[in-house]
Amino acid sequence: MNKKLKLWELDRVNEEEFKAQEKFPIIVILNDIRSLTNVGTFFRTCDAFNVEKIYLCGITAEPPHREIQKTALGATESMDWEHRSSILELVQELKTEGVQICSIEQTEQTTLLQDVDTFPNAKFALVFGNEVNGVDQEIVDLSNHIIEVPQFGTKHSLNVSVCAGIVIWEFTKRLLSS
Repeated sequence: MNKKLKLWELDRVNEEEFKAQEKFPIIVILNDIRSLTNVGTFFRTCDAFNVEKIYLCGITAEPPHREIQKTALGATESMDWEHRSSILELVQELKTEGVQICSIEQTEQTTLLQDVDTFPNAKFALVFGNEVNGVDQEIVDLSNHIIEVPQFGTKHSLNVSVCAGIVIWEFTKRLLSS
């Protein structure tokens, strides 16, 4: 028999320990995410994968908000986050600090997600775009890498928070194996 574990048996760090532990060199940037439940899901996913920081840009809503909390389940308290009105200024700032900017988008020339293991060792900022319009073109133009999640069905895209879970795991897995 393989017994399911109860929450208290999972041996997770507490909020204070989480804030103190060394984070993976991954930053997540939300480019005008309009759904509050998507924003909350980003917080929870970033907590799960030990992401360094979340930037909420443009119209992306900020905590505290009841709709964000429904999916974040407290991760707005554990995650380091900041709101920036201008994603363009943020991306330019991060680039000058040597951060590799990765837009998650479909363009004429992309790197498929399974090939990110070929990227240099660096700190990465993963940019996720608006649910309808995607990542702003000016941010795509400034990106070091454009990453596409391969899809094999009839739909053209994934929900942005589902996409984030897939992409962040792939970057985390890359770090765990190095």
